[in-house]
Amino acid sequence: MSRLRGIIPILPTPFTDDGAVDEAGMRRVVSYVLAAGAHGVAFPAMASEFYALTEAERLRLTELIVTEVGGAVPVVGTATATSPQGAVELARAVERAGVDAVMVMPPYVVRDGLPATIRLFERLAAAVDLPLIVQNAPPPLGSAYAPDTIRDLIEKVPQVRYVKEETAPGGQRITRLLTDPPPALEGVFGGAGGRYIVDELNRGALGAMPACELTEVHVRIYELHRAGDVAAARALYNRSLPLLTFQAVFRMDMTKEVLRRRGVLRSSHVRVGAIPLDAVDHAELDALLAEVEDLLIAPVPA
Repeated sequence: MSRLRGIIPILPTPFTDDGAVDEAGMRRVVSYVLAAGAHGVAFPAMASEFYALTEAERLRLTELIVTEVGGAVPVVGTATATSPQGAVELARAVERAGVDAVMVMPPYVVRDGLPATIRLFERLAAAVDLPLIVQNAPPPLGSAYAPDTIRDLIEKVPQVRYVKEETAPGGQRITRLLTDPPPALEGVFGGAGGRYIVDELNRGALGAMPACELTEVHVRIYELHRAGDVAAARALYNRSLPLLTFQAVFRMDMTKEVLRRRGVLRSSHVRVGAIPLDAVDHAELDALLAEVEDLLIAPVPA
């Protein structure tokens, strides 16, 4: 696999209105992000509601995604679990499913300190023959490790090649990590829904892993920045910010509602922790989407 880079959206988990997994919906999501120019895909992470899925659902959908992507772009699987044993089993399973890299957020219910996290990644490195990505998310689910701690982890477990950094201030953390980086580090991705993507790219990030409802906009921002047209990238970023701010409040309810309106999903159902939009929120979303309508591609039927 070539070096990961660019916009690697976190795919949502489509559900029907009664909460069942919608596999046809997932096929449409994959078709959409590929048509939108995504440089890779990732599943399942927080924007996928990974905490609301059974292990069987995670693995079945990972297999489906690998099949649907068909090698067009890298697929990042995940092995975030509440125990080291669960993480190792998931990592082995997603490797068998055919993913190209494995992203892991350290155990998030009971944290056992940095030595235990290093032992976890050592076990993962011994279990799979794939690049590992450490997801450094903020609490309550993430551990918010300091850059020096992440550097120490990578030096001890060089199979950790990438970092998804989304603990504020993410830009400063990227700069600190990329200053005298450990030799094994291939690069850092931004997260946090793409709300700081220009700052992250200015500081040397390889790309970003946002939610997927505006993938074509994030791809254009990335490509403009990579081509050296930072002013155009910033102008596009400024147009996307009102929607990203809205998404920061309503999270998956907003992502899925946008995808539903765009014809990608049939339902905006969220299994756990829903923040439903009221009538005024829907009207505001109408206005925000109208402002970026010219930037969005037409839905691609699966």
